[in-house]
Amino acid sequence: MDLKTATALRRLRLVSAPEAVSFLLLLVCSVLKRTTDFNAVPVMGMVHGVLFILYVVFWADAWNRTKWPLKTAAFYLVLSVLPTGGFFAERKLKRAAEDEVIASRARQEGVVNA
Repeated sequence: MDLKTATALRRLRLVSAPEAVSFLLLLVCSVLKRTTDFNAVPVMGMVHGVLFILYVVFWADAWNRTKWPLKTAAFYLVLSVLPTGGFFAERKLKRAAEDEVIASRARQEGVVNA
């Protein structure tokens, strides 16, 4: 994996958890708006919107660089619209990055011919 691909995956991973948190906070703000006089939906809506757009842009960049199959790319896109999906995406991307580091070290040491 080259540096640009690793960077694209890292960016996607780093934005996925904050996007999920903002989605959950937006849901809480929506409930509070309807049950109390507290209205933070415009602010949280904008924060979540910006993070969601960043997620989609970084997802497209990662898909372009990694050449994921359509099924994998669709999986990460669907996770972005689920309230806690960003947490799962972050964990799965972190595991994939760790596996890639292990494989890279094994190739450097001549343990495998992959």
